[in-house]
Amino acid sequence: MKSEYDLLKMKSRKNPYAAKLKKSVTIRLSEDVIGYFKKMAEETGMPYQFVFKRLCSQHREIDISWQTER
Repeated sequence: MKSEYDLLKMKSRKNPYAAKLKKSVTIRLSEDVIGYFKKMAEETGMPYQFVFKRLCSQHREIDISWQTER
């Protein structure tokens, strides 16, 4: 192995696996939803995106149903 390398002569290339790791999406969330995750993030000391990912990875199901007035 060389003791020094000339990085200017190297050809750059994109990471072929980068597209498979994450996908960029745009969603609109209300301030209270973002605040909820940011509060959880402060309590755990983790970034709120990680908190969101952690909750999603637990595959929790929620019961969403419209309640009718009687």
